[in-house]
Amino acid sequence: MKKCDSNIQSTLKITSEMIELAIKGDAEREDVGCGVLYGILLDSAHRIKKIAEQEKDAHIAKGWWGKK
Repeated sequence: MKKCDSNIQSTLKITSEMIELAIKGDAEREDVGCGVLYGILLDSAHRIKKIAEQEKDAHIAKGWWGKK
């Protein structure tokens, strides 16, 4: 796999972890400040994930994805 594709794949993994943490953190929070923090984390993760998925699709369309 090309380094650029590997980086996109890593980004998608990280955003999944961010989403899981935001959901867990929000469920376990004890104050409003943490709610804001986890809301921002969740929103940011979804935005980054969307862009990474678009880049992955672009690389697939160009025939780059999965090549060395």
